[in-house]
Amino acid sequence: MKQYHAMVHKKVTLIGTSTDSFDAAVDDAIARARDTLQNLHWVEVQELGVELATADDKEYQAEVEVAFELEESP
Repeated sequence: MKQYHAMVHKKVTLIGTSTDSFDAAVDDAIARARDTLQNLHWVEVQELGVELATADDKEYQAEVEVAFELEESP
């Protein structure tokens, strides 16, 4: 009998930043995810915002959820 292995994913929330645009902030979060996580499957943009109070110039922020497949247990 063939054994079925379901894929299990985990989501983490990241916040990317940019002084240029919201798109660049999303790209920042995706780039960081690619550098640090394996088996990425999708990204969902949850929220966009602009930091004005503490930044020298406005800072675009993108909160994203990144989903990646968990590896099989040995």
